[in-house]
Amino acid sequence: MKIVVLGAGAVGGYFGARLLEAGRDVRFLVREARAAALRERGLHVKSLHGDIDIARPPVLTKDEIKAPADVVILSCKAYDLDGALDTVAPAVGPDTMILPLLNGMGHLATIAARFGENAPLGGLCMIAATLGESGEILHLNDAHILAFGERAGGSSARMERLTPALLGAKFRPRPSDDILQEMWEKWDFLAALAAATTLMRASVGDIVAAPGGDAFMTGLLAECDSIAAADGHAARPAAKANMVEMITAKGSAMTASMFRDVQRGGPTEADHVIGDLIRRARAAGLKVPLLETAYIGLKAHEHQRARTAKA
Repeated sequence: MKIVVLGAGAVGGYFGARLLEAGRDVRFLVREARAAALRERGLHVKSLHGDIDIARPPVLTKDEIKAPADVVILSCKAYDLDGALDTVAPAVGPDTMILPLLNGMGHLATIAARFGENAPLGGLCMIAATLGESGEILHLNDAHILAFGERAGGSSARMERLTPALLGAKFRPRPSDDILQEMWEKWDFLAALAAATTLMRASVGDIVAAPGGDAFMTGLLAECDSIAAADGHAARPAAKANMVEMITAKGSAMTASMFRDVQRGGPTEADHVIGDLIRRARAAGLKVPLLETAYIGLKAHEHQRARTAKA
């Protein structure tokens, strides 16, 4: 099975490297400058689950694509999605599976509109990874889950082809019979975590140590889950209990990656992770004042960033 991974950053680079380590046919689709850097320096992963050093990772640029892939793995940020779809278009044929690992849900409709309703699978990943100063991939915790499945649920002939290609790699691939439910549960938690840590500019442990911190965190989570429930995907009891435990954990250093984006003055997925939830809440007649306050803060960051860039 021919697998194309868009980019070789922290997430795509990690899962792609693990698949290469397992002997899979993987190519990293990257820009020319990134291709040159990878050919010169290699691809390196530092992880609790074992380091990987690939001296000459298999890379290709958009102009070098000769035939469609069986699977295209998308791990870009949501704000880069349109450009990413332009880049992968030569690798997408009528039977190509597109496995997106983006946050939120809106990207599924965008991919389907571009390549056909059958093209995108549902997918998500659970991993904390970043790029080091020398371009190496730093796996920051123990989690490295990749879940995937048909959006309609159940199994299919193409899932039966894809699953063996992902199983056996040194991460936790998980075929799902209800991937949309899992995606909503991740979105619930991620949006609450991102809203809280970016608004308060603090970790979970620091927020819950403040007076009213616990109520603030669980209130955000309740707002997010009310939107999921309106869509028919309320968090299941075990998932909800786990979310509450994590988002109120005393002493926790956990922050959202969006918080780190704000800290470094970079772009954020505010519109895709939080703004889209607010849009859905309004369509359902729901009040979500905590989410709306966090969104104002993130949009203010964007305006400040744009103004500073022009100065």
